[in-house]
Amino acid sequence: MDRDRNVDAAFMRRCLQLAALGCGHVSPNPMVGAVVVHEGRIIGEGYHRCYGKPHAEVNAIASVADESLLPQSTLYVSLEPCSHYGKTPPCAELIVNKQIPRVVVGCLDPFPAVSGRGIARLREAGVEVITGVLEDECRELNRTFMTFQTHHRPFVTLKWAQSRDGYIDRRREPDEPAARISDDVSSVWVHRLRAEADAILVGTQTAIADNPSLTARLWPGRQPLRIVLDEHARVPADRRLFTDGLPTLLVTGEQTDYRELPPSVELLRLPFGQALIPALLDELYRRRLQHLVVEGGAALLRSFIDSGMWDEARVETGPLALVDGVAAPTIDRLPRQTEWCGRSRIDWYENR
Repeated sequence: MDRDRNVDAAFMRRCLQLAALGCGHVSPNPMVGAVVVHEGRIIGEGYHRCYGKPHAEVNAIASVADESLLPQSTLYVSLEPCSHYGKTPPCAELIVNKQIPRVVVGCLDPFPAVSGRGIARLREAGVEVITGVLEDECRELNRTFMTFQTHHRPFVTLKWAQSRDGYIDRRREPDEPAARISDDVSSVWVHRLRAEADAILVGTQTAIADNPSLTARLWPGRQPLRIVLDEHARVPADRRLFTDGLPTLLVTGEQTDYRELPPSVELLRLPFGQALIPALLDELYRRRLQHLVVEGGAALLRSFIDSGMWDEARVETGPLALVDGVAAPTIDRLPRQTEWCGRSRIDWYENR
């Protein structure tokens, strides 16, 4: 029995490797990988490549050269097969129709239209179903999807870069450039994070002082929705977020009179103060945006930390010393992991 479990775990690891290839392309769907195994040998594999396109199980089964082997094969899949008609037909029905006798599932799908129903459909058809193989790893891979489905809000990542003495910037005049803490290598890391997210959030002062683009131009993939908080209409009309033609969501106060905006900028009125973060996350949930990255400034980051409405923080510490400036936020816990990226140290914190 232990040997069978070890064999199942080995093939499930391959599912996880495949699933990760969909990162940044499948949201609001989860990342899923699948392999078809016949007599200990992989004869087909696939993953969910893009939102709205065929699921992992469909791609894996379609890649099998000899379909006559399917009735003697096992299908491994990192997430429960779907049982409903959405953008694509239900995968559970495909598995039944192809007469695959055994299915090994990493974790259940919390999405209400699936949750347990895919496994029930397979078992009703006489398919042997094994669940919970590398369950923690499968859930962790799709932690943004899991959070969105179970907590009804986006997964929130806080991200900032700080000097080695704990400042995110020097004190500077409005037209003075920001201190460069990230190097060329860690800048690519930041853009990869953006490409994996659905939305990027900054506050008023960051939009004014840094004039950021908030794009993922250094990493292939989609561009996230940029979100700017501007309660009192202080951000100038010539900022890149308003003029580059890419989608921007401008969040302002309920009573603020705002100037005419270009077609690429959508205006959203929300109550500011303590109600802002819950109201914003509710709105992003309504829009099916699963992963929000908060990039600053310091006051906005602290407000998320104080509210407790965050899931992870990725803090880049560069070699530069500023001696004085705008103090970086602090998190009162040990990092889950630390890695090096270029000359910067990246600490990962979790809010668990």
